[in-house]
Amino acid sequence: MIGDRPADLTAASRPLVIGHRGASGYRPEHTESAYRLAFEQGADAVEPDLVATRDGVLVIRHENEISGTTDVARRPEFADRRATKVIDGQKLTGWFTEDFDWDELATLRAVERLPKVRPASAGHDGAEPMLRLVDLLRLVDECQEVAGRMLRLVAEIKHAHYFASIGLPLDELFALEIAGWDAAADRLIVESFEQSVLTKVRERGVPGRIVYLIEADGAAPDLVARDGVNALSYAAQIGPRGLPALVGQVDGVSLAKSLVITSEDDEVESTGAVERISASGLDVFTWTLRAENRFLTRAARLGGGKEAVGDWRTEFRAIYDTGVAGVFADQPDLAVAVRDEV
Repeated sequence: MIGDRPADLTAASRPLVIGHRGASGYRPEHTESAYRLAFEQGADAVEPDLVATRDGVLVIRHENEISGTTDVARRPEFADRRATKVIDGQKLTGWFTEDFDWDELATLRAVERLPKVRPASAGHDGAEPMLRLVDLLRLVDECQEVAGRMLRLVAEIKHAHYFASIGLPLDELFALEIAGWDAAADRLIVESFEQSVLTKVRERGVPGRIVYLIEADGAAPDLVARDGVNALSYAAQIGPRGLPALVGQVDGVSLAKSLVITSEDDEVESTGAVERISASGLDVFTWTLRAENRFLTRAARLGGGKEAVGDWRTEFRAIYDTGVAGVFADQPDLAVAVRDEV
């Protein structure tokens, strides 16, 4: 059980806007400029994805395979690190953080993950290095002092079961690194697609709140590793029978956007999931709010092709109307604008 918990971070009258990997709609994700811009645009929090290096340093990348978000593939000195691995059941070929020391990764430079969608962001390719968790903690504190308001961190622990299998327990590494952040009790949310690592984080005495990430389909990697084809699906975990088992074990859930809204009769409508889960006492967040047509529900798409900006305002408003406790947004300024209107 959770036991004594810090004050509810979402108890304010408006939902949190969380910069998804920073302001990743405008700058290469997980860079210093992306995080600073998110706070400048009014985000209440930023979200780093955490993976580990060979020497046990928590670094901030969307995945442990980094060829799509750094220039590693163009670095001849690291050509021999290219490998093929199976990560949470998916076969991947590329370069992986766990095959590098931090000193080596620090020489790489970040690039835009979706250059065709966000060419303006891609214009910043190669300008900034990777960050560690400790670097971001300092940045959040610095930005808070400048902004004069509380700023938070929503830390996502990625591929915990996989990393534990290779001797890099992310819960232990995270607990050690976050211990020096004095403000964690009031300003930290820890999230993961694997509930077991959230339990371990809590057992290690990490303060703050814990949120279970829920995919639109499939099952959690830790449950699949334990139960195989009999693993309980994400859908079942938040269904009428599964939801009571989460209450008291996590502080909230974060749903894929398609679980929150749908397009019916050319209108964006609630699925009812947020209202139902909120009634159980859990906070409900959703991911990810994005402005481009390719990411919007059918009813919110406009002309100009997949990469053009659609009717994001209508979709964002429909999401807020469900009563979510917070949203993850690639363009925090747009999410803040609609929230303030609502």
